[in-house]
Amino acid sequence: MEQLTSIHNQHVKDWKKLQTKKARRQTGTYLLDGWHLVQEAYKAGIDLLEVIGTAEQLSAHPELEGMANATYEVTEEIMKHITDTVTPQGIAAVVALPDSHRLPAEPLHGAWLFLDRVQDPGNVGTMVRTADAAGFTGVVVGQRSADLFGPKVVRSMQGSQFHLQMFEGDLQKWVADFKAVNAPVYGTQLNPQAKNFRTVEPTETFALIMGNEGQGMSNDLLNQTSDNLYIPMRGEAESLNVAISAGILMFQLNQNLD
Repeated sequence: MEQLTSIHNQHVKDWKKLQTKKARRQTGTYLLDGWHLVQEAYKAGIDLLEVIGTAEQLSAHPELEGMANATYEVTEEIMKHITDTVTPQGIAAVVALPDSHRLPAEPLHGAWLFLDRVQDPGNVGTMVRTADAAGFTGVVVGQRSADLFGPKVVRSMQGSQFHLQMFEGDLQKWVADFKAVNAPVYGTQLNPQAKNFRTVEPTETFALIMGNEGQGMSNDLLNQTSDNLYIPMRGEAESLNVAISAGILMFQLNQNLD
């Protein structure tokens, strides 16, 4: 185990850079901050490239050293420096980014969530976590959405990225691929032509697209979908948060078909 005490150490500088998308892409890694995320990664069989912890946390959990390829004991100052949380838990880990630009190895199957220009990291993370809870197979993030592996999204996902297939790509191409295998693709839109989500018959394989917080889905995607859905509202609220809407729709659409 190596002990580090200076924020100017090269390892510390490298960990700090992982707060940026550029460094994450260059190194092919990202940082997990906190006990829950580190434990979820380990339980999912994710290779922990480096474990970083304060003396207090490493002493309390000696098993950590055996979990990772390398273990570093750092000061609380360093831990605050490399994470973007106000009060870090004293434990972090570096793991490899998944190959999010590849395509699924098997034929398209199951329930999938597509995110079209969803820019708030909390919304993206919450929807990924909800997709996991609703039994979805995967998530595809289109261009101009928040980075899947930025610190705020990672915290919000709470480890659900380890339970789903996660991709970035051209949503128009993904929509076309689903329709090519006769799988419905549902958009979300509030207009008279849209369909009440409760009238949709559950299917085993489908995709659901959620759009930008303020502008909704792009017109190009709306024109490609099998059906566009809306959620009827009894009260006077003008609209629902996109993550709340996604949760309602995911649990409704992915009902048990047995």
